[in-house]
Amino acid sequence: MSAAISSVVSTRGLTKHYGRVRALDGLDLDVGAGQIHGFLGPNGAGKSTTIRVLLGLARATSGEASVFGLDPWRDSVAIHRRVAYIPGDVSVWPNMSGGEAIDLLARLRGANRRDPTVRAERERLEAAFEFDPRKKGRAYSKGNRQKVALIAALSTPADLYIFDEPTSGLDPLMEVMFRREIARVRDAGATVLLSSHILSEVEHLCDRVSIIRAGQIVETGTLAQLRHLTRTEVSFEAPSPMPPGEEVFPGAHDLVIEDGRVRFTVDSDAVTDVLPELARRDVQGLHIAPPSLEELFLRHYGERSATRVGTPR
Repeated sequence: MSAAISSVVSTRGLTKHYGRVRALDGLDLDVGAGQIHGFLGPNGAGKSTTIRVLLGLARATSGEASVFGLDPWRDSVAIHRRVAYIPGDVSVWPNMSGGEAIDLLARLRGANRRDPTVRAERERLEAAFEFDPRKKGRAYSKGNRQKVALIAALSTPADLYIFDEPTSGLDPLMEVMFRREIARVRDAGATVLLSSHILSEVEHLCDRVSIIRAGQIVETGTLAQLRHLTRTEVSFEAPSPMPPGEEVFPGAHDLVIEDGRVRFTVDSDAVTDVLPELARRDVQGLHIAPPSLEELFLRHYGERSATRVGTPR
């Protein structure tokens, strides 16, 4: 099986069918070593199906997939020794304490609980995530169940971390802590594949982003590379009275005057063409807002796919 040598994760023409449902429809994905790669799309786009194939939990219908240059279906045991995986919906053993569950999950990944380094790292993470390991699993909220999996995964080093909606159930303060920990493992040399539909999460963390729609990658690149696809909003205080020609700006779209401000959008790669005109008019209260992933997301999901039946994750 071929794979890009520089890629930790690589798929080519990957398909997965569930009956008439095409969950993946020719997916091409490359995740480079040492980067945080965002995997962005709504529920039903094929993110979780892709992850299941990469983990060897589902067999591809056709195409190629590799992790560390290995086949996920045939070499899943070897791959799992080097991977930490966090699902978006974590279940824990109801009669086992959180600490016992973390110990069990960490041991499955080869951790030695008697190792003082491992123990110290686990205690650091429990404090960072404000987690009480003494409670029984049945008493944990969704957020605390998520913390069990996060602490177990992060307390033992891995070469590849795969997160599928990892902050589901976490409050905003814990989301910030999660971002810090992910940046830490990336800085230590690990690779991260972060599947999410939370746009701000991807925008804050990721070095590169791939947008998936109907089982296909529709755009991939750095945030700077993808932002050319959207328009930047420009606004400033509306002068009174309005001078003649106020509505004319090079490359302006959707110009409106409301609430005492002039607003319009401009293609992001044409912002510099507008600046001289704004300077000539000596505008006040100028605000230029770069496009967000929200706009990228809406661009690609504004219309529902007419060729796909069903909505597997």
